[in-house]
Amino acid sequence: MFNKNIIRIGTRKSALALAQSKLVGDAILNSLPHIKIEYIPMNTAGDKRLDIALQEIGGKGLFTKELEQAMLAGDIDIAVHSLKDMPIEVPEGLMIGAVTERLDPGDAFVSQKYESLEALPQGARVGTSSLRRRAQLLAVRPDLELLDLRGNVHTRLSKLDAGEFDAIVLAAAGLKRLDLSERIRSVLPRAMMLPAVGQGALAIECRRMDAVIREKISVLHDMDMATAATAERAFLRRVEGGCQIPVGVYAETGEGGQIHVDAMIASVDGMQVCRSRSSGAVNRAEQIGTALAEELLDSGGREILKEIGIIV
Repeated sequence: MFNKNIIRIGTRKSALALAQSKLVGDAILNSLPHIKIEYIPMNTAGDKRLDIALQEIGGKGLFTKELEQAMLAGDIDIAVHSLKDMPIEVPEGLMIGAVTERLDPGDAFVSQKYESLEALPQGARVGTSSLRRRAQLLAVRPDLELLDLRGNVHTRLSKLDAGEFDAIVLAAAGLKRLDLSERIRSVLPRAMMLPAVGQGALAIECRRMDAVIREKISVLHDMDMATAATAERAFLRRVEGGCQIPVGVYAETGEGGQIHVDAMIASVDGMQVCRSRSSGAVNRAEQIGTALAEELLDSGGREILKEIGIIV
């Protein structure tokens, strides 16, 4: 039977996922101290198949599907996700009930030996699991050897420390949430490296018809980030994107009720990069994101995506 004084939070089992869920739970308790929080860790498909590159596993919802099934079955009340891992289409009966304030949207350069990307020697080995990062790194440093890197944050850092890589690139927000900021040599500038959709923010997913839970998590909702996410996710929807295609997009709200959106589509080898920027009223965030996608598709992005099997 449903207990309105208990919120069961579904989370992946990694240290980062647990830390992010704890942040959400603590924020709820700060607002509603009489509530009891239960954390229910579980594995997802993306967690189980660490020997295969994400783009080779295929499909969407690699880090969300099991949590969503548990929610629909009534086993958990909410699920906490990195917004960048959320598929564009949410299963029927579920919704993103809250989007948190963005911590840091950037990608962090991490290395034991080298101070910066520019300092890496010719042919240096760089680890990343992301086609988006791979494409943008090769666009500025085509000499680098890009190697696949899977696993949780601590596993990736251990591989770097063991000498398997000269450097790795990770989401800055994840390192900061794990109190590992000291490992960040630099955050790559957005002029060079656009982030993934929603990077740095958390999404709290819930049952659409669960008004009680929706009210309880509303304290976490950040309107500026939600508006930015609307534009970013509209862009991704138009380019038929999951998290494993070489596109990047960043939106932010500004003065005068404006939103500014910067986006790119790149070939996996970094040889072709289509990039543009658009601004407009915040109440047109979705239309601006979609129109920017159309612009990039028409200026060469459609052919780039076709090369990796995506017909738009």
